[in-house]
Amino acid sequence: MTSDRPARLNRDDVLRAALELLNEVGIDALSTRKLAERLGVQSPTLYWHFKSKAALLDAMSAAVMQESRAIATPGPDEAWQDWLMEDGRSFRHALLAYRDGARLHAGTRPGEAQRGSIELRLQRLCAAGFEPGPATLLMMSVGRFVVGWVLEEQSAQAVDAPPSSTLDGPDASQYPLLAAGWLANVRGDADAVFDRALRLLIDGARP
Repeated sequence: MTSDRPARLNRDDVLRAALELLNEVGIDALSTRKLAERLGVQSPTLYWHFKSKAALLDAMSAAVMQESRAIATPGPDEAWQDWLMEDGRSFRHALLAYRDGARLHAGTRPGEAQRGSIELRLQRLCAAGFEPGPATLLMMSVGRFVVGWVLEEQSAQAVDAPPSSTLDGPDASQYPLLAAGWLANVRGDADAVFDRALRLLIDGARP
């Protein structure tokens, strides 16, 4: 029995081309038509691998996480605060690795491939004294914090960023506290500011 499925184009080829196209045109301009043109095929060919654009975007998000995010099991003697900080940093770097990475990931849920790693993290949090509910909520809070943080970063860097994203800081003579905070955080080193903000969230969590 013969199959009409294209022999040369596999799922990884489609994902790789889609991520390259994402970096070039952004998530709003990404379309299955443009992707098919890049691959030299007709649009219906892509449906052998992905039934819709939404399914393609979902798979692209998972591929970004697998490719760019360091997935490490916490060591038995490692403080949960430390590995959760590192996990948040790794997540941010993965989202920043691609144009519109935060928008691509927003709203997705972990698939089967990610659930084993999540279960190990929850085991470590529960061993530290958390119940499953609060442990899961803590990991969700860190994840959503990172997505929101990177969404702000990438939106401010976009070509069509709001004009207010480039405004100067407040007048120190009129708003001394706000000016000091602005200088330390809005105009500070991006990685260091992120670390301080994430640390505030994690330090507030207690079993």
